[in-house]
Amino acid sequence: MALLSVQFLTKRFDGLIALNDFSLDVEEGEIVGIIGPNGSGKTTFFNVLSGMYKADSGEVFFDDHSQNLLGLKTHQIIGLGIARTFQNQRPFNNLSVLENLMIGGHCRTRAGLFSALFSLPGARKEREQLKAHAREVMALFGTRLRSVEMNPAWTLSYANRRRLEIARALSSDGKLLLIDEPTAGMNPAESLQLAQTIQAINTKGVAVLVIEHDMNFIKNLCSRVVAMDYGQKIVEGTYAEVRHHPKVIEAYLGC
Repeated sequence: MALLSVQFLTKRFDGLIALNDFSLDVEEGEIVGIIGPNGSGKTTFFNVLSGMYKADSGEVFFDDHSQNLLGLKTHQIIGLGIARTFQNQRPFNNLSVLENLMIGGHCRTRAGLFSALFSLPGARKEREQLKAHAREVMALFGTRLRSVEMNPAWTLSYANRRRLEIARALSSDGKLLLIDEPTAGMNPAESLQLAQTIQAINTKGVAVLVIEHDMNFIKNLCSRVVAMDYGQKIVEGTYAEVRHHPKVIEAYLGC
């Protein structure tokens, strides 16, 4: 049984069909890349999957497949084990790196977020647990985040803000991580480091769905690639099978 099973997902915006009977399975431990030209429906798929958009039709089953995820709220989906990042970084700029990760892990606690974050009575133990877990997540990124853990998020370099976004999503202890264009603005060396970090994350048992335009990043990272155009899956397979497929060339070049 697949970890994630998406069946015939459709999303319309007025007269525009952003997702058109889109289906996809993700197995436990997979790293799957999603490629396609701008406007092909990639981010809309993530928005539906994470509960930000409501689908018009289709089904999404996850983990034990006991319920259709469509219609659930974002925090409920996170609680089931699906976490995501965004194209546009969304850190809490005035909080420290450590506090950002603690917020990402708050769904693991019984105390409220405010109580745990600010050490209100009865929540100090959970605060220490959140700190310890946040530092475990930071360790996946070497010293890049740990060395600046007390710095406000707004002071971070662009690459470290990207790392923080992924680390905060990881802090929820999800089984599936959705990563949207993680290498945007990174140089080749930073992209390679990030690919290695995602592989390390994957070895911890986290499946990954990644949207990316950097084909070298996809080639080096993903065991399977799905190409989209006009809200549909046009082909899937290995990187080599997909990259040179006539339908993919047509989607990118329009010929």
